[in-house]
Amino acid sequence: MRILRRGHRRRATADPDEPANVASAVAEIGLDYVVLTSVDRDDLEGQGAAHFAQTIREIKERDPSILVEVLIPDFRGEADLIRKIIDAEPDVIAHNVETVERLQQPVRDPRAGYEQSLAVLEQVERESDIYTKTSIMLGVGEYDHEVYQTLSDLREADVDVVTLGQYLRPSRDHLDVSSYVHPSKFETWRRVAEDELDFLYCASGPMVRSSYKAGELFVDAVIRDGKSVEQARREARNSVTASD
Repeated sequence: MRILRRGHRRRATADPDEPANVASAVAEIGLDYVVLTSVDRDDLEGQGAAHFAQTIREIKERDPSILVEVLIPDFRGEADLIRKIIDAEPDVIAHNVETVERLQQPVRDPRAGYEQSLAVLEQVERESDIYTKTSIMLGVGEYDHEVYQTLSDLREADVDVVTLGQYLRPSRDHLDVSSYVHPSKFETWRRVAEDELDFLYCASGPMVRSSYKAGELFVDAVIRDGKSVEQARREARNSVTASD
């Protein structure tokens, strides 16, 4: 990142070479599935949406067979910025709701919000055929009925893939862990998500994170290999079990 100084004002700019450099690195490493994310860049013009979009395009232009997933901020709910990401045509757009509605402010930045996150995911579903994905952390003080309501709200927004994992405190400055959720409960939520609420796929377990390999394996199997949802679910879970 460069800081341009004009008088007493400072304007942050993204590295204009980064999209091409990222695409070059992806090609050099030989990746076939890429997850792009970043810290929030509210300091940039357009909150960095155009930069995200250009990076997607650079990767796809070099090799259209590479699957690209982007984990994006909410861009403060600005539809035109979200549309920039949609128009770049990634294969998956992920945006994390993080927790149940009641706990949004203790857990998330005050500028974020439950309804705003749902609106981001709804817009992607409404304006494209791109797969949508989100993540929920458990163990921050939520009740079971709130988790069920959150999953229901996400399905109402037509979200395709959801992951659930255990919240782990990164440092003493972060929110305390309220509880450690038993693996059997994670399995129950997986069955609720897939069998009752009809999510295409749910990865659920204590060590699951939003950019989780099982989710990637599922999407890869459906998009690249044209497999059925049931077959893709089964193969994704078997692959993860074999590698653990």
